[in-house]
Amino acid sequence: MAEKVLVEKSKRQLHLLQNGKVFRTFNIALGQTPEGDKLMEGDQKTPEGGYILDARNPNSEFFLSIHISYPNVTDRAQAQTRGVDPGGQIMIHGQPNSPIFSRAYYAREDWTNGCIAVSNSDMIDIWLMTPDMIPIEILP
Repeated sequence: MAEKVLVEKSKRQLHLLQNGKVFRTFNIALGQTPEGDKLMEGDQKTPEGGYILDARNPNSEFFLSIHISYPNVTDRAQAQTRGVDPGGQIMIHGQPNSPIFSRAYYAREDWTNGCIAVSNSDMIDIWLMTPDMIPIEILP
Protein backbone atom coordinates (compact mmCIF):
# COMPACT_ATOMS: atom_id res chain seq x y z
CA MET A 1 0.00 0.00 0.00
CA ALA A 2 1.10 3.54 -0.72
CA GLU A 3 1.85 6.01 2.05
CA LYS A 4 1.74 9.04 -0.23
CA VAL A 5 0.78 10.03 -3.76
CA LEU A 6 3.02 12.43 -5.70
CA VAL A 7 1.91 14.07 -8.94
CA GLU A 8 4.37 15.79 -11.27
CA LYS A 9 2.17 17.81 -13.60
CA SER A 10 4.99 18.80 -15.96
CA LYS A 11 6.00 15.15 -16.43
CA ARG A 12 2.37 13.95 -16.62
CA GLN A 13 3.11 11.32 -13.97
CA LEU A 14 1.50 10.09 -10.77
CA HIS A 15 3.74 8.18 -8.35
CA LEU A 16 2.83 5.95 -5.43
CA LEU A 17 5.36 6.14 -2.60
CA GLN A 18 6.17 3.82 0.27
CA ASN A 19 8.93 4.55 2.78
CA GLY A 20 9.70 7.72 0.81
CA LYS A 21 10.43 5.81 -2.40
CA VAL A 22 8.45 5.49 -5.60
CA PHE A 23 7.18 1.96 -6.18
CA ARG A 24 4.67 2.62 -9.01
CA THR A 25 4.38 5.33 -11.67
CA PHE A 26 1.39 6.03 -13.91
CA ASN A 27 0.94 8.33 -16.91
CA ILE A 28 -1.75 10.98 -16.42
CA ALA A 29 -3.85 13.52 -18.28
CA LEU A 30 -4.68 16.87 -16.70
CA GLY A 31 -6.99 19.81 -17.25
CA GLN A 32 -7.12 21.43 -20.66
CA THR A 33 -4.97 24.37 -19.46
CA PRO A 34 -2.62 22.50 -17.15
CA GLU A 35 0.14 25.03 -16.48
CA GLY A 36 -0.16 26.94 -13.22
CA ASP A 37 -2.15 26.45 -10.04
CA LYS A 38 -5.93 26.24 -9.97
CA LEU A 39 -7.31 29.67 -9.09
CA MET A 40 -11.05 29.42 -9.71
CA GLU A 41 -13.96 27.36 -10.96
CA GLY A 42 -13.80 26.76 -14.70
CA ASP A 43 -10.11 27.59 -15.27
CA GLN A 44 -9.41 24.00 -16.41
CA LYS A 45 -6.35 23.83 -14.13
CA THR A 46 -5.28 21.11 -11.73
CA PRO A 47 -4.47 22.45 -8.26
CA GLU A 48 -0.94 22.40 -6.88
CA GLY A 49 0.05 21.78 -3.28
CA GLY A 50 -0.63 19.34 -0.49
CA TYR A 51 -4.04 17.70 -0.12
CA ILE A 52 -5.66 14.47 1.09
CA LEU A 53 -7.43 11.75 -0.89
CA ASP A 54 -10.56 11.97 1.24
CA ALA A 55 -13.39 10.09 -0.52
CA ARG A 56 -14.02 7.36 -3.09
CA ASN A 57 -16.79 7.06 -5.64
CA PRO A 58 -17.25 3.65 -7.29
CA ASN A 59 -20.30 5.02 -9.19
CA SER A 60 -18.64 8.03 -10.80
CA GLU A 61 -19.29 9.33 -14.34
CA PHE A 62 -15.74 8.10 -14.90
CA PHE A 63 -14.32 4.66 -14.23
CA LEU A 64 -13.85 5.00 -10.46
CA SER A 65 -12.84 8.25 -8.81
CA ILE A 66 -10.98 9.33 -5.69
CA HIS A 67 -11.66 12.84 -4.39
CA ILE A 68 -8.82 15.28 -3.66
CA SER A 69 -9.48 17.63 -0.72
CA TYR A 70 -9.28 20.78 -2.88
CA PRO A 71 -10.18 23.50 -2.02
CA ASN A 72 -8.52 23.70 1.37
CA VAL A 73 -8.73 26.66 3.76
CA THR A 74 -5.91 28.51 1.98
CA ASP A 75 -7.46 27.95 -1.45
CA ARG A 76 -10.82 29.29 -0.22
CA ALA A 77 -9.22 32.36 1.36
CA GLN A 78 -7.25 33.17 -1.78
CA ALA A 79 -10.34 32.77 -3.95
CA GLN A 80 -12.36 34.99 -1.61
CA THR A 81 -9.65 37.67 -1.84
CA ARG A 82 -9.94 37.52 -5.65
CA GLY A 83 -13.75 37.48 -5.49
CA VAL A 84 -14.06 34.14 -7.29
CA ASP A 85 -15.36 30.63 -6.61
CA PRO A 86 -12.37 28.30 -6.03
CA GLY A 87 -14.13 25.38 -7.69
CA GLY A 88 -14.01 21.83 -6.41
CA GLN A 89 -14.75 18.22 -7.26
CA ILE A 90 -11.14 17.56 -8.21
CA MET A 91 -10.56 13.83 -8.58
CA ILE A 92 -8.17 11.15 -9.69
CA HIS A 93 -10.30 9.14 -12.10
CA GLY A 94 -10.33 6.74 -15.02
CA GLN A 95 -11.82 7.22 -18.47
CA PRO A 96 -15.38 8.45 -19.06
CA ASN A 97 -18.07 5.78 -18.81
CA SER A 98 -19.65 7.33 -21.91
CA PRO A 99 -16.68 8.48 -23.99
CA ILE A 100 -17.14 11.01 -26.77
CA PHE A 101 -13.58 10.71 -28.13
CA SER A 102 -11.42 7.77 -29.13
CA ARG A 103 -9.37 5.80 -26.61
CA ALA A 104 -6.22 7.19 -28.30
CA TYR A 105 -7.41 10.76 -27.66
CA TYR A 106 -7.83 10.14 -23.94
CA ALA A 107 -4.38 8.52 -23.82
CA ARG A 108 -2.49 11.43 -25.45
CA GLU A 109 -4.38 14.66 -24.64
CA ASP A 110 -5.05 16.75 -21.54
CA TRP A 111 -8.83 16.51 -21.50
CA THR A 112 -10.20 16.88 -17.97
CA ASN A 113 -11.77 19.93 -16.35
CA GLY A 114 -8.92 20.06 -13.83
CA CYS A 115 -8.84 16.49 -12.56
CA ILE A 116 -6.09 13.88 -12.85
CA ALA A 117 -7.06 11.13 -15.29
CA VAL A 118 -5.48 7.72 -15.83
CA SER A 119 -6.35 4.62 -17.84
CA ASN A 120 -9.02 2.38 -16.35
CA SER A 121 -6.53 -0.39 -15.62
CA ASP A 122 -4.23 2.09 -13.86
CA MET A 123 -7.22 3.43 -11.91
CA ILE A 124 -7.89 -0.07 -10.55
CA ASP A 125 -4.29 -0.29 -9.32
CA ILE A 126 -4.41 3.19 -7.75
CA TRP A 127 -7.77 2.41 -6.12
CA LEU A 128 -6.42 -0.80 -4.60
CA MET A 129 -3.03 0.59 -3.53
CA THR A 130 -4.14 3.81 -1.80
CA PRO A 131 -5.74 3.75 1.64
CA ASP A 132 -8.35 6.28 2.71
CA MET A 133 -7.05 9.67 3.86
CA ILE A 134 -3.63 9.32 2.19
CA PRO A 135 -1.72 12.55 1.46
CA ILE A 136 -1.23 13.71 -2.11
CA GLU A 137 1.29 16.32 -3.22
CA ILE A 138 0.75 17.94 -6.60
CA LEU A 139 3.82 19.63 -8.08
CA PRO A 140 3.96 21.98 -11.07
